[in-house]
Amino acid sequence: MNHQKWRLIPVFSSRNYRLFFAGQGISLIGTWMTQLATVWLVYDLTKSPLMLGIVGFSSQIPNFFLAPFAGVFVDRFSRYRTLIGTQILSMIQSLVLATLTFTGVIQIWQIIALSLLQGFINALDAPARQAFVPELVEHRDDLANAIAVNSTMVNGARLIGPAVGGLLIAQFGIAYCFLIDGLSYIAVIAGLLAMTIKPWTMSVSPGNPLQKIHEGFVYAFSFPPIRSILILSSLVSLMGLQNTIIVPIFAEKILAGNAETLGFLMAASGLGALSGGIYLATRRTILGIGKLIAIAPAILGVGLIAFANSRFLPFSLFTMLFVGLGTILQIAASNTFLQTIVEEDKRGRLMSLYTMSFLGMIPVGNLLGGVLASHIGAPNTLMIDGIACIIGSMIFYRQLPGLKKFIYPIYHQKGILT
Repeated sequence: MNHQKWRLIPVFSSRNYRLFFAGQGISLIGTWMTQLATVWLVYDLTKSPLMLGIVGFSSQIPNFFLAPFAGVFVDRFSRYRTLIGTQILSMIQSLVLATLTFTGVIQIWQIIALSLLQGFINALDAPARQAFVPELVEHRDDLANAIAVNSTMVNGARLIGPAVGGLLIAQFGIAYCFLIDGLSYIAVIAGLLAMTIKPWTMSVSPGNPLQKIHEGFVYAFSFPPIRSILILSSLVSLMGLQNTIIVPIFAEKILAGNAETLGFLMAASGLGALSGGIYLATRRTILGIGKLIAIAPAILGVGLIAFANSRFLPFSLFTMLFVGLGTILQIAASNTFLQTIVEEDKRGRLMSLYTMSFLGMIPVGNLLGGVLASHIGAPNTLMIDGIACIIGSMIFYRQLPGLKKFIYPIYHQKGILT
């Protein structure tokens, strides 16, 4: 395929990437529908902010403990085969959830157990998927574009999935969301099987997994730019992303709506994220990305504070645009930056640490958000979250000039700065 033909989105000149994009895109819409349906089902069964926190915690906590081991695994074994395995397991998990909901026997403990299982699958899937993207790209120069397009895809799904999910729940019921999600994995598995992948070769260096994990930690935390970004990501995930489990309380209690209202609120956040993703995908250079990473949590923080104070649905939808925009700029810009500067043999381990700082802190945040919302109410909880994000943004912004000294030599070495 002619590289010129895809000048606007050069990564689409790689056939494998196009297959990956199509399959993943369909499946991710299903994933976001399931996420919305699960949250609504839990709130429907229990009416408890704390229970929302517990289910959110169980679906994400395996990421925290398993991510470092998953990183070592991903650096040693075929990422391609790993992904086929995780997609098949995810498909089974969604279909079990659909069956239990259709038959009406679903109970809260089953939701927690299945969320925990999905968490285990995701702990391996997330670093494998992020480390697999460079293998799909035929031209090395297209890597930053691939990462940006990837996050655009994830956030396009965040926009479409919850909106469709909200409408489906209102029209047909929750079980259909789980069923459609289960079937959507067929698209990913078909896309993966249609790829032509070079045989997996990895120079297995000596050392046991624990040594490798230690080496990854030392590499990440002894280098100030990587360390600062991992700490900022942890803060944003801990405080800034609690809104995902608290929004149902706003949809029903504060805005007097239903599952459709929740779908629209999450879709508004997805639209903000999608516009941020498109902006990143069309950026031509990595230069200046530090400023973006610094400003993003402040955008998220302002959005959260405004949303917490809104009692009017159109204004709430408007504020959710900024919540989504700030979130994606933070996540995708950090990912692009780390993938650009990482040493190839440590890519899986660094991406697993990034997964740990980003996805691994979400469960703790979910639990904290659930507890806080039970005691001080949902609006006050989001106010505190917003203030924490703005403070984090200011601290990181002040560190930027010092961090540049470490980064420029790497940019020179990689030919980014001539």
